[in-house]
Order: sequence, then C-alpha cells, then structure tokens
Amino acid sequence: VADPVPLPVSTVADPVPLPVSTVADPVPLPVSTAADPVSTAADPVPVSTAADPVPVSTAADPVPLPISTVGDPVLVSTITEELSRQLEDILNTYCLEDNGEDGVNLPNGQSHCPVLNGLANEKELDVKPGEVKVNAGGAEKEKVRIQEKKKVKGLGKEITLLMQTLNTLSTPEEKLAGLCKKYAELLEEQRNNQKQMRVLQKKQSQLVQETDHLRNEHSKAILARSKLESLCRELQRHNRTLKDDGMQRARVEEEKRKEVTSHFQVTLNDIQAQMEQHNERNASLRLENSELAEKLKKLIQQYELREEHIDKVFRHKELQQQLVDAKLHQAQELLLESEDRHHREKDFLLKEAAESQRMCELMKQQEVHLKQQLSLYTEKFEEFQTTLSKSNEVFTTFKQEMEKMTKKIKKLEKETTMYRSRWESSNKALLNMAEEKTLQEREFDSLQGKVGRLEKLCRALQNERNELSKKVQDLSAGPLDDTNPGDESTSLPPIDSQDLQAKPLTSVGVKSVGVCNSLRNKMEVVP
Repeated sequence: VADPVPLPVSTVADPVPLPVSTVADPVPLPVSTAADPVSTAADPVPVSTAADPVPVSTAADPVPLPISTVGDPVLVSTITEELSRQLEDILNTYCLEDNGEDGVNLPNGQSHCPVLNGLANEKELDVKPGEVKVNAGGAEKEKVRIQEKKKVKGLGKEITLLMQTLNTLSTPEEKLAGLCKKYAELLEEQRNNQKQMRVLQKKQSQLVQETDHLRNEHSKAILARSKLESLCRELQRHNRTLKDDGMQRARVEEEKRKEVTSHFQVTLNDIQAQMEQHNERNASLRLENSELAEKLKKLIQQYELREEHIDKVFRHKELQQQLVDAKLHQAQELLLESEDRHHREKDFLLKEAAESQRMCELMKQQEVHLKQQLSLYTEKFEEFQTTLSKSNEVFTTFKQEMEKMTKKIKKLEKETTMYRSRWESSNKALLNMAEEKTLQEREFDSLQGKVGRLEKLCRALQNERNELSKKVQDLSAGPLDDTNPGDESTSLPPIDSQDLQAKPLTSVGVKSVGVCNSLRNKMEVVP
C-alpha cells in the first residue's frame, strides 16, 4: 500500500485508473446503467466476439497481489512506469477527445465510453449487427401483433358496453345524446394521444441524435479496446509473477497458521474443561442462592410485620416515656449532688491518706454507688413493665370504645343523608311554589288592569244608555202633543218607554254586562 511507484495492479493507493474493477479504485470510472444507450442492431461497426483471446478485465479477474516482495524493485518500477505511460496515452487519445468535442466533463476524469471503464456488457458487444437487426425486427412485429389483438379486444368490449347502455335508454334522442357524449370523450382522448405523440416524436429525435453520437464513441472505443487488450496481456503476465510470489507467501503463512491453530485448540480444550467445572459449581451456588433468597424474603416479611407492631406500641407509649424522662431528670440531679459530696470526701481523703489507699476507697465507693444505681434502675424497669401492661389494657378498652363510636357515626351519617335528601326535596317544592306564586301574582295584576278598563267601559256605556233613553223619551212625548184626540184611526199606538229602554240594552248593554259577570267570576276564582 505504501509503495510510491504507481502499479498497474489496482490497490488501495493506485493513482492510475485501470480496467481492473476494484472497490478502492481512487479514479472512479463511468458505470454503464440502464439509461446508457449502448449500440444496438443499427450499429455498423463490428464488435469483437467471444472468441477474442484476451477479454477485457472485469470483476471476475484473479485477485491481484502487491509487488512488495519481487526480487528487483528497479525492474518492476520500470515495467509499471511503461504500462502506466501506455495506458495514459490510450486514455488521452480516445477519451479526452470525446470530452472536448461534447463539452461535457464527467467527474474525476471519467470517459463517456462504457467499454473503457470495463463495465459494458460483453455479450451485447459480441452480438453481430445482422443478428441484432433480425432479432429486433421479429420482436417489434410480435409486439405490434399483440398490441393489435389487445386493441381489438378492448374495442369489442367497449362496443358491447356502449350497446348495453344504449339499450337501457328508451327514446332515440337519449341514445343520440349518449353517442354524442361518447364521441366527445373519444375526441378528447384522440387530442391527448396526439399531444403525447408529438412529445414522443421529440424524444425520438433526441434519442436518434444520441444513438449517432454513441455509434461514433463506440467505434473509437473498439480501437481503444484493441490497444487495451495488448496492454492487458502484459498486465496478466505481470500478475502471474505476482501470483507465484503470493502463493509462496501463502504457503508459509498457512504453515504458521496451522501451528497457531493447534496451539489455540489445546488452550481452548483447557478453557472448556475449566468452564465445565465452573458451570457445575455455579449451578450448585445458584440453588443455594435461590434457597437463601426465599429464606431472606420470609425473614424480611416477618421483620416488616414486627416493625409495624413495634411502631404502634411505641406510639402508645410516648406519653409514659415523658413521665419516665421527668423522673430520670430528678434522679440525675440527685446524682449530681451525690457526686459533689464524693468529690469533697475525695479531697479530704487525699490529704490524709496515701495515693494507694485513696484509690482503693474511691473504687469501693464507686462500686457501692453503681450497685445503688442498678437497684434503682431495676425498680424503675419493673414499674415501666407494670405501666406497659396497664397501657395495653387501656388500649384494648379504647379500641372497643372506638368501634362502638364508629357504629354510631355510621348510623348518624345514614340519618343525615336521609334528612339531607328530605331537605333538598322540600327546598325544591318551596322553589316551585314560589315560582307559581310569582306567576299567579303577575296574572292577578294583569286581570286587575283588565277589570279596571272594563269598569270604565261599563260606565261609559251606562252614560250612553241614559242619554239615549232620555232622547227616546223626548221623542215619544213630542208626537203625542201634536196629534189630535179625535183622529183615532190615524193615530199611532202609544210607545212604552220601558220597551224603548229595553231595546238598546239588548243590543249593546247585554254584551258589556256579560263581560263584567265573567270577569267577576274570574276574580272570585283567583285566590
């Protein structure tokens, strides 16, 4: 890889583009895709067939090996320089001219010709032009026949569907209208097809130009291929020498690999034996761990229950502990007083006796004092136990009372819910009654207004009735004075004033009186 001389064999650091296709080639070559118009049946230039002695190197070429162990490095460098120079001359003559003519530069100095890149399909290039034409003509005829059959089938189906739709129509006018619609649809389809045909004709003209251009490139590529074949022969010879060297190195490496594998196998066997022993031991340890885990779970559960019980006991004993603390405080004060006394005695004895005697006496005094403390603490502990027993009894009685109180509370809650529901229903009834009362008051006010208006109308009608009765009386009195008493035959019968008064009442007054009576009845009904 680190060889500074450019080699014809493609390696990771190969600076020269070669026809041998590798993954790590620094100069990528143009890949022939489906869109590349390769020369077809109309290609006039003959292409080399499968009988060529030296094929173009492809991915199936033998794996090249680096030349790091060849005997003479100077000779190798001269050979590689000569081969690279020849390859550069071929590429410059046959590839760079095409790029200059077209004015299109591909990336990384790639050529337009797929043959120079070693990626063209050799089977397509090996086919003769005459055979390609015959095959293409037969395929086109078959396609045309299949399309005509499909069109006939489609037209038959469309005609049957159109006849069925026309048979469903009753009048000939409707049938004619249906045919017109179908004709319009077909006309639109024809226009669309014409537009598509124009677009396709333009594309065809472009493709024809591209095919002409590609034919020219193909002819140049064939010339380049002949030169590249000779260069490939030299490269194959060079590769054979490299392959022999590589085979020798591979044999040596194979022997070393066998030795290493044998040693590795022995170590693996030892490791497997140790692993089996460890697995057996681990299995026994797992069983023990599972048993211990179950025991620990049980102990943890018991411990949690015990802690809960102890917490409850301590909560109930906090008050008693406060009393004990007060007593302890008093005892501590007494102890302080006694300590002061002991200090005084100690000072007095230190002056009189020797150091040894004083130490013995002090130890004896401390022993006595500690015994007294022990007796006191034992008495206090006994008192504490008695108080604990009493507190347990009190707690049981308190628990019973709490249960009784909970029962009473539940009963009272039920009664409260019942009374609450009754109260809500009574509130709803009161609200409804209040709404009804407001409505009745509004109706009463409106009826009072109507009664007042009707009373005014009745008074006006009564006044009119009185005026009319007076007029009738005046009119009845006037003609009686004018007539002679002797003319009995021509005299009219006397008109009774009561009859005259009754007439206007029947027409106008009766109505008003009936309305007044109905209003009075309503007023009596309203509370």
